[in-house]
Amino acid sequence: MTATFDDVRHYASSEQGLCVAAVTRADGSVHASVVNAGPMAHPLSGNDVVAFVVRSDAVKVGRLRATGRGSLTFRRGWRWVGVEGPCDIFGLDDDRLDLPNLLRDIFKAAGGTHDDWVEFDRVMAHEQRVGVLIHPERIIGKP
Repeated sequence: MTATFDDVRHYASSEQGLCVAAVTRADGSVHASVVNAGPMAHPLSGNDVVAFVVRSDAVKVGRLRATGRGSLTFRRGWRWVGVEGPCDIFGLDDDRLDLPNLLRDIFKAAGGTHDDWVEFDRVMAHEQRVGVLIHPERIIGKP
């Protein structure tokens, strides 16, 4: 069933963007985990993407780098919407943008708030967090 990016915005705005991220392992099986994600404009192109923040050493980051693709599914009861497509990963080694501001923007897009952004930036750097942005090549669901 076809869904739209407006459906993604609607589902991501509830429960702080809680959704399931899925990537393909090297053996073809699926690795899935829960993340907080949200829709936002890509910082370089301005196109709609769905983004989340994760540790750089997380299994999913390695798989996203290897395959270049990811999937997110937002669910509320029996209703759901999924986004699938190519991804960009921005980390400490990327000089194309200001990583602390990107991680803040992703956190806010996923419904997060913070009382001390300096502390937020310190923790993100200490944990070597990266931003993952999925381009919505395919959006499906039962919204």
